[in-house]
Amino acid sequence: MPLPDRPIVALGEQRRGFGGVVAGLRFESTPKAGGVSNAELERRLLEMGFVEGARVEILHEGLIGRDPIAVRLDDMRVAMRRREACCVLIRPGARP
Repeated sequence: MPLPDRPIVALGEQRRGFGGVVAGLRFESTPKAGGVSNAELERRLLEMGFVEGARVEILHEGLIGRDPIAVRLDDMRVAMRRREACCVLIRPGARP
């Protein structure tokens, strides 16, 4: 019997300790992050390694507004703003 799909959530809406697998990127309702176009933000996220199947875990949150966040992305660490992290869709607790 196949397991039901787990819900997909935005990385930027989660708390420290959250982990899962990248399911994709979403830009349609996201305002421009720091004046960067959606196409440019997509390029940057892909270059950092936010590709489908990559394992991710939130390691640290900033003191003011929980921003920025530090994320373990497979075998490296990445710091990013929450508004950018909201573009990254995650399947919680899933394994690739």
